[in-house]
Amino acid sequence: MSNRTYLYVPGDRPDLLAGALTRGADALILDLEDSVVAANKSQARDVVVDWISHLGDGHDRCEVWVRVNNSPELLNRDLHALGRTAAIRGISIPKIQGPETLEEIEHHMGEDWSVIALIESAAGLLAAPLIAASPRMGRLALGETDLMAELGMTQNPPEQALIAVRVQLVVASAANGLDAPIAPVTTDFRDLEALRSSTRDLRAMGFGARSAIHPDQVEVINEVFTASEEEIDEARRIVAAADRAAAEGSGVFVDLDGRMVDEAVVRRARRQLAETTRRGDAT
Repeated sequence: MSNRTYLYVPGDRPDLLAGALTRGADALILDLEDSVVAANKSQARDVVVDWISHLGDGHDRCEVWVRVNNSPELLNRDLHALGRTAAIRGISIPKIQGPETLEEIEHHMGEDWSVIALIESAAGLLAAPLIAASPRMGRLALGETDLMAELGMTQNPPEQALIAVRVQLVVASAANGLDAPIAPVTTDFRDLEALRSSTRDLRAMGFGARSAIHPDQVEVINEVFTASEEEIDEARRIVAAADRAAAEGSGVFVDLDGRMVDEAVVRRARRQLAETTRRGDAT
């Protein structure tokens, strides 16, 4: 299943971890990095490992990931503590610069782990196609705050400047057959209408999910990345018409609105229906 929401939970907050699986997110990212101050790194590591060790069946519809620290000493400690556990889906690696990071830690990773690569630097952005091609890669994600600072962008840059950055991740993901990338967080968790609007724009741009830093953001993100009844109906019509056209020996056809429909459009419709069925949204 392609996740829509990735909810960050600070690793040093057992009170927040206690109810994290009930927040409605498709996936949790237990954070050992930015949300944990240096003095609490060891404590957070212990809390997260203990929480993971007590996971029962409640996470069968909610993947669990861990965002590790991307510095040699801390990264090795984090991976050693996680101990290749099968209870997590994989790790999120922040500030990744290139695929060599994944090659260096391969022997520390659980057999079935995947990686979320968080692109937060100019070097990481330029290397995104190579990172996306790594065998362990599950999904690319965009961390805009650090990237904007490195690029010298203002806090509120022109939208076209961000589009140029965002599209690079969409292209790298598609070119390597990955699920559409994870859109960046927004720190204003109180303005849910602004969240809805920006998430719609990111979906239209080709993103397939978004990270959340607060449980209140989850429902909005899920809503935006869930196909509407109208979208599902249109996909069904396209697939049915394509099947009829194929039976008649034609690879293209004209829909009810007079638009030419080819195989690329049909593939997208089939993917949407398959994803809807897996998630259980279809009725």
